[in-house]
Formats: sequence, C-alpha cells, structure tokens
Amino acid sequence: MTSADLPTRTPTAIDAIADAYVTTSARLNPLAATAMGIAGYDHLMTDLSPAGWQAQADAARAVLAQLEQAEPVDDVDRVTLAAMRERIGLELELHDADEWLGLLNNLASPVQELRDIFDVMPTDTPEQWANIAARLEALPGAADGVVASLRLAASRARVAAVRQVRECAAQADDLAGATSFFVTFVQGATLDAALAQQPDAEAQALRGRLAAGADAARSAYATLAAYLRDELEQLAPLEDAFGRERYALWSRYFLGATVDLEETYAWGVAELDRVVAEQEAVAAQIAGPGATLEQAIAVLDAEPGRVLDGTAALQAWMQTTADAAIAALDGVHFDIPAPVLRLECRIAPTQSGGIYYTGPSDDFSRPGRMWWSVPPSVTTFTTWREKTTVYHEGVPGHHLQVAQTVFQRATLNSWRRLACWVSGHGEGWALYAERLMADLGFLDDRGDRLGMLDGQRMRAARVVLDIGVHLGLPCPERWGGGTWDADKAWEFLSANVAMPEDFLRFELNRYLGWGGQAPAYKIGQRLWETARDEAAAAAQADGRTFDLKAFHARALGLGSVGLDVLREALA
Repeated sequence: MTSADLPTRTPTAIDAIADAYVTTSARLNPLAATAMGIAGYDHLMTDLSPAGWQAQADAARAVLAQLEQAEPVDDVDRVTLAAMRERIGLELELHDADEWLGLLNNLASPVQELRDIFDVMPTDTPEQWANIAARLEALPGAADGVVASLRLAASRARVAAVRQVRECAAQADDLAGATSFFVTFVQGATLDAALAQQPDAEAQALRGRLAAGADAARSAYATLAAYLRDELEQLAPLEDAFGRERYALWSRYFLGATVDLEETYAWGVAELDRVVAEQEAVAAQIAGPGATLEQAIAVLDAEPGRVLDGTAALQAWMQTTADAAIAALDGVHFDIPAPVLRLECRIAPTQSGGIYYTGPSDDFSRPGRMWWSVPPSVTTFTTWREKTTVYHEGVPGHHLQVAQTVFQRATLNSWRRLACWVSGHGEGWALYAERLMADLGFLDDRGDRLGMLDGQRMRAARVVLDIGVHLGLPCPERWGGGTWDADKAWEFLSANVAMPEDFLRFELNRYLGWGGQAPAYKIGQRLWETARDEAAAAAQADGRTFDLKAFHARALGLGSVGLDVLREALA
C-alpha cells in the first residue's frame, strides 16, 4: 500500500485548528517535536520550569476554546473533536493538580526525558550533530527548570514518594559520572562517519563543542542529583500509594476511559486465575502431566535452540523475528503500507531493563524502532519468553499501530497522526495483538505460547497490584492478607512473574511511581476485545459475516484515541 491508495479528504476548519496546535506544541515543547519527528526543532530545548508548563497549559486552554466554536463536517472531524477535548482536557486537569510540575518516577519523568530524547535524534550529518551539541548545551537550563518545578510542586504538597526520589537521584548520578551516556554518545564510529567529509578544522570544532556539551550535561545531572538527594528527599513521603483521587485521574488519563476501579480489580483477580490455569495446562504439555510451571520453564531453558547468548544475538533474533511476522501478515491479515514494512530492532544505550518502541518521523526518514534495554547482569535470553514481545512491540503491535497512523497523511490531521497517544489504546492494542498472533497460529509452539501467557500473567498481576496498592485495598489472604503495600506487592510480583530480579525491581518501582499506567495494558486489551465482540455481535444481528481484517483496518485507521472515544467511533 502507498499513500496513493488512501482515500483523499479535503482538510477542514477543525483540521486547521488541530494542525496549528501541533505547531504551537512543537514550539513550546521541542523535545516532543523531536519525538514526533517534526523537523526544525532538534536544536531547541523544552522549558521545564513552572513558566514553561504554564505556557503549555495556556495553549491547551486556548485550543479548547477554539474547538468550542468549531462545527464538525464529517465523522473524521467528530472523532477529532471528541479526542482533542478528552486528551487536552485531561492534560489540563493534571496541570491544575500540579501533577506535571511534580512528576518524578523511575521511567517517565523529566529526569529520563532529558536523556532519552537523544536516542531518537538523527546522527547522519554534521548539521544533525550540531543540533545535538545545541541541545546538550541547553541541558543545564532545562535541569534548572526541572528543579524549579519540583520546588514549586513541593510547596504545594505535591512530592513524589521517597522511593521515586531516590531512584531518580541514582539515575542522575549515573548520568553525571565519568562513564555517563553523554560521554560515550559524543564519541565513536557514528560521529566519525558523519564528520568524514568535513574539513578538519570544522570537524575538530564540532567535536570540541560536543565534548563540552557532554560535560555540561553531566554537570546538569550532578546538580539535579544533589537537589533530589539533599533537598527533595527530605520532603518526600514514605507512602507509595497515590490514593483514590489521584489514582482515578491518572487512570482516566492512561485509559481515555472511566472504569469502576473495584470491579476492575475483581476482574483482574479473576483474569489472573484464568491465565494461571491456562499456563499450567501448557506446562503439563511441556514437562508432562502434573508438572509445575517451574519444571516446564526448566525444560525450555535447557533447550539450546531457545537460548541466545549476548545482546548481538538478541538483536539479530529480534530483527529476524520481526521481519518474518511482517512478511507473513502483510496482505493476508493486514494491508501494511510500504513505509511501515521497515522496522529497526536495536539494543538501547541504557541498561534499565525496559523494552519499548519509538515511532517513525513524520516523513519516515527515521523508521519505527524496537528497543531493548538490557541490565549489565543479564547476558542470556530465551526466545520462548520473548517472541510474544516482538509481536507486541513490532507487528501487529505498536509498530503497525503507530507507523500506520503516521502514514495516514491523506485522511488524518497532524494532531491525530503525531501528537495523540493514549496508553490504554496503544498498550491495550499491543496485548490484543499478542493474543491475536496466538489465535492466528504464530504461537503454536508450546514454549512460545507459554511465553505469551507469561506476559499476559504479568499484565493481569499488574492490574491487581497497581489498583490494590494505590487504593489501599484489602489484600487476599493467599497473598498475605491485610492491606496492599510495597512489600506484599514484591512477594506477589515475584510469585507471578518469571523475570530476573533486576527486571522485577525496576518494574515494581515503575508501578509504584506511575500509578494507573501499568494496568492500562490489560484493561486496554479488555476494552479492545469488548469493542471487537460488540462489532461481531452487531454484524451477526444484521445478518452479515463479521470481517475481522476490516474491523482492524477501521479501528486502527482512527489513530490513537481514548478508549471511550474509540468505542463511540466504532459504534
């Protein structure tokens, strides 16, 4: 499929408002512009001070006021209007609650954002490296802005739990050290290749600027670490739980839907039990009747063909597996646009333990990428555990979903294509995609199927853990009784997730500091399956044959929207 195959649509007044808002957002948040792949902002830095956050909030209020006066002319407009009101409205609620000012956790806060953005910046030309130098030089000012925002939030009693403050301080220490990412980033073969045709004097000048920028970045993180440790830690609460009011707000933000939290918790307990029973049945197929899950894992881990040694082998296997899935699905279960056929699999420069996807740039000059961040202690990998992850991050998961949306220039405005992301929609689809691959026969190998169930079990456990801890719900006796807390959560997670301890510790700290995000995966999958089942029931009621491929095309064609908006649009 090429862009010529897509239906054309005349842009509307609402599209113009949405496109202008993306331009405004890119100006106010150049880091987001880089992440979206919008050219022209890579040399600039986002203002993360209170004034910067206020400017973004003012722009959000202004665009919502414009939308109040706008009349939709077609279904695309109606979805845009609903999606922008939902997303931007929630962003303002979080602003008004000082959540953006005080945002601090071990995975998705300014402490990580200021470093992670360099992973997606282009590095092919001297001009692109000059952009990197400019952004490195601006990092101390950005870090000062982060400190100012955290101070203001603290004055309003919005301080992250001490666990998150300490985690971020430790990360900042690493980035300030002699072996910092910034030191290695501005050296090596990539830079050498980009400067190969430069006159020596210009090349040396740029190298010097990059080295000085790396030192400035390290110094900025040293300042940030000192503030976190010496000042903010003294103000941080010991309690990890968000509490009901904060948690409900973040849950709505991550899902784009309002759910009954107690009902969802009860469903999570039942879903965990269902997945465990399915897992145990597969374990018996692998290791014999009556075999435990541990025994089945031991059998799989002992099979040499399922073991990868080192990150180079992991990267090669990721790429081969992802490419094979794309080839098998294209034209059969999905019609994949030509630019989306390219997916790069990479080992991340960080070592935190996360696995994630970054979307393509607006013009696809930067392809979609799957990243694997590997802790130093992890040196071997088992394919049976990870095949389902490749489908989750690649095709038919995030890469198909995100890159296909970027491709839809002929029908969707830039806000719909580039700026709107809802975790419950995106992560829910990716989990839905894992199950879909099992249904389509791609996980018929018993080890691969056990790996898929292992991932589903973790996601179900996260629903129970996250809602239980942050709402302070009663913990069932089989998991310790009393009230959920971090200690019970660790024992519960260890019993339900077969991952190395370094991964698990990182994951638990993530859940404790980013309330509502982790359950969005499994709850999102539930809502995606509900939408599909409702569409199938409607087709049956009308005497039609349900076309799953067409349903997927229609649903993904909407782009990432809140799950309530998705359900309404599909209805």
